[in-house]
Amino acid sequence: MAGIYIHIPFCKKACHYCDFHFSTSLQYKGDLVRAIATELKLKKDRLAGQIVETIYFGGGTPSLLSDVELGLIIDTLSQHYQIAPQAEITLEANPDDLDKAGLLKIKQFPINRFSIGIQSFFEEDLLWMNRAHHAAEAASCIPRSQDAGFENISIDLIYGYPILTDAKWQANLAQAVQTHVPHISSYSLTVEPKTALAYQVQKGLQQAPNDSQSANQFKYLQTYLEAAGFEAYEISNYAANQQYAVHNTNYWKGIPYLGIGPSAHGFDGLNRYANIANNAQYIKAIAHSQLPETWDYLTQADRFNEYIMTSLRTQWGINLTQVEITYGAQRVAWILEEAAEELAKENLILVNNSLKLSLQGKLFADGIAASLFWEDDL
Repeated sequence: MAGIYIHIPFCKKACHYCDFHFSTSLQYKGDLVRAIATELKLKKDRLAGQIVETIYFGGGTPSLLSDVELGLIIDTLSQHYQIAPQAEITLEANPDDLDKAGLLKIKQFPINRFSIGIQSFFEEDLLWMNRAHHAAEAASCIPRSQDAGFENISIDLIYGYPILTDAKWQANLAQAVQTHVPHISSYSLTVEPKTALAYQVQKGLQQAPNDSQSANQFKYLQTYLEAAGFEAYEISNYAANQQYAVHNTNYWKGIPYLGIGPSAHGFDGLNRYANIANNAQYIKAIAHSQLPETWDYLTQADRFNEYIMTSLRTQWGINLTQVEITYGAQRVAWILEEAAEELAKENLILVNNSLKLSLQGKLFADGIAASLFWEDDL
């Protein structure tokens, strides 16, 4: 099994909090899409003999692609890769692109899952974020997509930003549940360097996020969605009826995937690579049949630490049996020794030989994971 991630680095507007690689100039969109198709051909041997189980169009805003551009990429995929008949094919989309015409365009293709960047159902919040869509579009795009036959839908929501009161957060979640989407992804706002929001906070034009507010809204998110029938299968991801995001779940399980497009990352099962985060240089390199990527060759410690970080975020936790098979019994003993304090605090729990985070422990997930990272002197 394998996956393919395709990065489409274009947006109509720059969200104030976003630090992903993107451009608001669409001038070279056609050139870049053709380069993506070429990169897919150049990398086809990397998945030779493997079945592609998931394809994920991320960004940026992939729903900005025209039918010709989207068709070129999908045709290239079908010609050069062995794609499973029931492959999960996800398109990230903004609500304003999912009008009747946009949905008719997408229906031409085998896309069977949407990840919609709702973020909030309140107009003032969307303006604060500098989102391209309006609250009315956030509300209407979901039933319109469902009526068009797209039922496997995930929506994104953000919490923890200064103007989001608890009452508004509760209303956002209630409206999300009422849409009957099977998947919700929700993230706490962070101030990333070199973003518009970071500049505004630095200049005193905006308040910095409040840790207490974020923690309280996270706890409400967990308890509310659980009561509504959603499973918190990863710290930021919630699924009804076990409709997990297969592509993202495979990331956490260490399944190989291709990274295609500028700034895209990939994993071959042992090592990772990243494409250059520059559209012009990416296009130029691909035009010369060169792959503009940098490899990160992982040590055994790197792989162990990645497993700790990703598995601890999921409901399945750190499987100590798997750790013993891969890294030895001494490593398991060391993990349990290092975890003893968090187990005593009930931030960690031990269930069926797996270490998992409690609800309270999820607030300290990164720190707990770091405390269990590989130490060279063991």
